[in-house]
Amino acid sequence: MNRLANSQSPYLLQHASNPVDWWPWGEEAMEEAKRRDVPILLSVGYASCHLWLLLIYWCHVMAHESFEDGESAAYLNAHFVPVKVDREERPDVDAVYMEAVQAATGQGGWPMTVFLTPDAEPFYFGTYFPPQPRHGMPSFRQILEGVQAAWAGRREEVGDVAGRIVRGLSSRSQALSSGGSRPPGEDDLHAALLALSREYDASHGGFGGAPKFPPSMVLEFLLRHHARTGSEGALQMAADTCERMARGGIYDQLGGGFARYSVDRMWTVPHFEKMLYDNALLCRVYAHLWRSTGSALARRVALETADFMVRELRTPEGGFASALDADSPAFEGEEAATGKHVEGAYYAWTPEQLRAVLGEEDAALAAGHFGVTEEGTFEQGLSVLQLPGDGLTDAARAESIRQRLLTARDTRPRPGRDDKVVTAWNGLAIAALAETGAYFDRPDLTGVALEAADLIVRVHMDPAGRLARTSRDGTAGDNSGVLEDYADTAEGFLALAAVTGEGVWTEFAGLLLDTVLRHFAGGNGDLYDTPDDGEVLIRRPQDPTDNATPSGWTAAAGALLSYAALTGSSRHRTAAERALGVVKTLGPRAPRFIGWGLAVAEALLDGPREVAVVGPQDDPGTADLHRTALLGTAPGAVVAVGEPGEQADGVPLLRDRPLVDGRPAAYVCRNFTCDAPTVDPSALAGKVGGTTV
Repeated sequence: MNRLANSQSPYLLQHASNPVDWWPWGEEAMEEAKRRDVPILLSVGYASCHLWLLLIYWCHVMAHESFEDGESAAYLNAHFVPVKVDREERPDVDAVYMEAVQAATGQGGWPMTVFLTPDAEPFYFGTYFPPQPRHGMPSFRQILEGVQAAWAGRREEVGDVAGRIVRGLSSRSQALSSGGSRPPGEDDLHAALLALSREYDASHGGFGGAPKFPPSMVLEFLLRHHARTGSEGALQMAADTCERMARGGIYDQLGGGFARYSVDRMWTVPHFEKMLYDNALLCRVYAHLWRSTGSALARRVALETADFMVRELRTPEGGFASALDADSPAFEGEEAATGKHVEGAYYAWTPEQLRAVLGEEDAALAAGHFGVTEEGTFEQGLSVLQLPGDGLTDAARAESIRQRLLTARDTRPRPGRDDKVVTAWNGLAIAALAETGAYFDRPDLTGVALEAADLIVRVHMDPAGRLARTSRDGTAGDNSGVLEDYADTAEGFLALAAVTGEGVWTEFAGLLLDTVLRHFAGGNGDLYDTPDDGEVLIRRPQDPTDNATPSGWTAAAGALLSYAALTGSSRHRTAAERALGVVKTLGPRAPRFIGWGLAVAEALLDGPREVAVVGPQDDPGTADLHRTALLGTAPGAVVAVGEPGEQADGVPLLRDRPLVDGRPAAYVCRNFTCDAPTVDPSALAGKVGGTTV
């Protein structure tokens, strides 16, 4: 076992028995490279990584071909200090060197392979390298020998290359500053909507071509834009995309939950790994779509996705695991005899497999209902289940078929699970489950959200409001939280406060956001991904654009804006407005990549509205007003509920809000300037863009 044996990361533990003498990222590895005067080989990946997006190479293949090969490992150990990084534990390290890879090669992906000087400056880049030369690519051994020869014989040239790369990264970072510009206005958001409409796939939903990723943050923007402006085009793009995804193979038609992306533009064949962050974001999107439209499909998908997260990803400590793998052990045929892992084996079906579970008659019905064909939609005659048409009209029979297939599938070898608990992604899950539980009268989901929030406070947060990035088995990891951890957790806590009426979650959110302003803020409204007192890398990473999750920058802007609306803090509102300056710049030009920033800008233009509900906790009138407020579609509206006469130290929005004629009342405000209170849920619904209970 090498030095990775003591890691928490499941990904690093996968490599702990390699003959490669791996080091974890850290100062010790750098010092070892300096002592031996050799370069560092940095290899970055993650546990559920299976398919490398751009060139379609298996992500774990390089590990089997090269890192488990004794001869390759011996050469690597002799001439390099090999360092292995889990990108989900160290998104800052991944971001810095991925930016270098993309700048140098025009593309990127995982596994990421970067050669560094002992001062951690990059000078040669790649991703997957095969064991033998193929398709014009050099072999891994050839790369190692070439880099070693350059290090030994052309050291000055290597140093010059590394210096130019580091200077280039520094200049790119400086260009990101928003310069304190004003937040986007009505014209900017309209321009962003027009740009999205030009990239919209009217035939299949979503944006762009294959591969196609769920555009979660953009969908939130479209729903908020419709709520604020009444734009039917925005709502249509959101609703059609959600329906296409929910009917496609990217959605698990038996067990609920979404796969990472579709390899085609029709949402038919997914890349089968299931990530916590995708499902948390999409659960919330479908819940919000139902809130806007009353769609039965949106309601079903929101609840099924929530139940999937609880059933498949919840850990014994009450948090949520990161991901399920794309592949699993084959369970029939020659591949099963050899123990081979196959992508999608757990999820796909043949007509023969349907017949074995359902019998001839129901199998024929199921094949038509789920689009299972003899040719298959995936490979080797396997079909990914979809809902291509209206399906069975007999709802009871359709549900019976689904349950029998799900029971049979549960006997198959299951995909592996990456069970580390990532703070930011749990924050997203807390928000989604809290709201879904409130909307659909599922207090069990709200209870699960509370338990996850409690884990974050107990295990991930210290008394000063500093976060650890991950935990496993109830023990916090060694890596510090990054901006998205603070922002997404604050977002989750604020959603939980709105649903439960427990002001302590607002206080915890404020503690996290004060840390953001103290340690992550730049001088011109910009935000950094790492704190000012964190580990010094070759550059301090900073990125306002969304990736698979909202950027930390715009997520922080959203949480700051909501917190300001609850507390009246001008400091937090000003910080939010200044952070949104970058959205004014990027939103009209690249709306697909700054969707959450656009959604937050919608909230800013709308106020956001502040709803204070006061009344006895056990009074049905209080519950009716509270639920009506939560169902309001006004973009980014904040909701506070509490007993009359409470001091409301943590939630100033509730202060000095009396009952009306002894009855529970709701106050709708903007910037703490309120309309006349109402005791009528119907009147309240009219003020917050929602419907009555």
